[in-house]
Amino acid sequence: MIEVKNLWHVYNGKKAAIRGVDLTVGNEIVALVGPNGSGKTTLAKHLNGLLKPTKGNVVVDGMDTRGYSVAELARVVGYVFQNPENMFFEENVFKEVSFGPKNLGLSEDEAEARVKWALKETNLKGYEDRSPYSLSGGEKQRLAIACILAMKPKYIILDEPTTGLDEKNAGAIKRIIRKLYSEGHGILLITHEMDLVLELAERVVLLYEGKKLFDGAVKEFFDLDLRAYDLDRPRLLDISERLGMGFLRDINEFINTLGMIP
Repeated sequence: MIEVKNLWHVYNGKKAAIRGVDLTVGNEIVALVGPNGSGKTTLAKHLNGLLKPTKGNVVVDGMDTRGYSVAELARVVGYVFQNPENMFFEENVFKEVSFGPKNLGLSEDEAEARVKWALKETNLKGYEDRSPYSLSGGEKQRLAIACILAMKPKYIILDEPTTGLDEKNAGAIKRIIRKLYSEGHGILLITHEMDLVLELAERVVLLYEGKKLFDGAVKEFFDLDLRAYDLDRPRLLDISERLGMGFLRDINEFINTLGMIP
């Protein structure tokens, strides 16, 4: 369990970016949403120790982040950044994915086994000798996830994982997220994509000006006036509700329900 207790964070004496936030994340898919500047990334960076609290505590599986390094916490919480290229520095995909496991002190054989497994999980088998920078946007996103997977963290933070991707690549990322969840990972999605929230999330946390304004079920979240927070309501939800089909979460559910209407 990740526990955030009365978290405050102030950058260089300026206005607080996070103000008194309480939060828990377990084995679930939690969507962290809010307009630009609401504090989403600042909050997420506390979960793996990239930032330390100005006030309050963040406890990851019993470890208070104040007492542990980022490297130590990375064994438990993996962070896939919004721009995956910021994570890359090796000459090929294999070396990129193997960097994390080797830093964990694993043997060559174990590190190689993890690389092969992570590449298979992200459909990148056969890309081992490719330069990370030669990949497409969707492939880079999957490679960033593979790098984190190879370290086998319990929790994974995905910052805007589908932004800028076409439907095919976004679909591939969604399938990976579902698989990770089914295998026991806790997932925190930082996203502006309300379709992604509707389709995948079990719970939604809304931040606004550094405060937590909502923490609850997906259906209850979409009952809010999202325009007040510069967020868009998914078209699928608007259409299904106007047709009296109720709260539907993805296009397949919509099509199946539409087929049952006499």
